[in-house]
Amino acid sequence: MTVEDVVAELETLSVVDQWRANPTTIFSSIDIEIEDLHFIARPLVVFADSPADPMFIEQMDMLLADMDALRLRDVIVITDTDPSARSLVRQELRPRGFGLVLIGKDGRVAQRKPSPFSVRELSRAIDKMPLRQQEIREGSG
Repeated sequence: MTVEDVVAELETLSVVDQWRANPTTIFSSIDIEIEDLHFIARPLVVFADSPADPMFIEQMDMLLADMDALRLRDVIVITDTDPSARSLVRQELRPRGFGLVLIGKDGRVAQRKPSPFSVRELSRAIDKMPLRQQEIREGSG
């Protein structure tokens, strides 16, 4: 199987299937509908007006440094750095400049941050969520 075959196969998978195959994949908001992730994953959306935004770069560096902690908590990382594309995610969450939005598995916005947030702080916030508490009790997370 060639690299092209693997890429072609991945492109036929849904976002959820791609994420399940590789939970450390970072997705573009253009490819995502938040509703598709309800009760499957916790979307973490990183917004900026440009991929060159220093806060965006700092946030992504922090996330990439500890993707395992996010994977353990069923977090799917989604980026949106093109306001002119008017993605559905951007229209729903209506950010201004840089922003970080954590959404629970139930589809509710759990956290909004106007500046970078460490994976440690994100993990704590997630671990306090009722659904996450249930996962911990049941040993499924």
